[in-house]
Parts: sequence; structure tokens; C-alpha cells
Amino acid sequence: MRTGRGGTAIAACAVLALLAACGPKGEPELMNLRATDGPDEFAILPPKALSMPESLSDLPAPTPGGANRTDPTPEADAISALGGKPQSIQGGVPAADSALYAQASRFGVTSGIRATLASEDLDWRRDNNGRILERLFNVNVYYKAYADMALDQQRELAYWRKRGLLTPSAPPPGDGEK
Repeated sequence: MRTGRGGTAIAACAVLALLAACGPKGEPELMNLRATDGPDEFAILPPKALSMPESLSDLPAPTPGGANRTDPTPEADAISALGGKPQSIQGGVPAADSALYAQASRFGVTSGIRATLASEDLDWRRDNNGRILERLFNVNVYYKAYADMALDQQRELAYWRKRGLLTPSAPPPGDGEK
């Protein structure tokens, strides 16, 4: 039985639509980054170097499953590297930043804001996941999905320079700007 060109094209489109419908239904990945079979180099944190304490009585009592002195503590290490004191953090806010935190939260703090934003962003990504052929051919649709939310840096810089605001971290004005 012979089919014409039109029948072949319809069959090809039907197969293509069937393949696109069989894709994963998990969280949409707008950047379309594929994981490799190799190790994740960012998941490996080397332990701290072994050292002898000043006194053996300084060692904590061993607890099964508890923390070890050589366990990596990346957050505390970053705070120390930036000149802070990790032990001064109470409830996630360093004691030295309590005035800043009070000023930033003076109008109230929405509890669960991270979970709310995560679910709203997931809904946004599902609604802007790309068309069938974009998903089938692994086209990056991230920038198109968030284009309406993007900040035009040059227009914003011109806006603030026009009002006389100093912009020391931006490049110096060009010939046409003042």
C-alpha cells in the first residue's frame, strides 16, 4: 500500500507529537542543562586538616553520628574568611547585623516566603516551558521565559546618571553622556 507525501508528513508529525508527549513531567528545566555520568565536583568537600589540640581535654566527647572537628563547615568558614565571627550568629543573623536586620524587617516579615516564591517560580516555569519542538530539540528557553522581568542595565544606568546619582562601580560615561 502506497501513501502519498501528505500521508507521510502526517504520520511523521504524529510520531513527533507522540515522542514530545512522552517527555519527563518533572520540574521544567528552562536552561536544559544535562547531568553527566561523572562525579559532581561541587558535592565533594575535603575534610579539614588534622591537628593536635592544645589540651586533650579540649576535645568534645565522641557522639555517634555527631559532628567531628575535621568536618567541613563551609558557612562558618566563609564567615571567618570575610572577617566575621561564626559563633556570633544567633538565629541566622550575625549579632553585628541585628540593627540592619531590624531596619530591613521593620514592615514585617512574611513567614514561608522562600517556599511561596519557589512554588510561584515552579508554576511560572511550567507555564513557560517552551513549545513542543523547543523541548524536543533541547532549546534554551530560559531568557525568553524571564524576558519581561529582566532589567535593562544600560537604560537604568542612564536613568540614574541623568538624575545626578554617582555610579562609581559602573563604567565611566561615554562621549555622548555627561
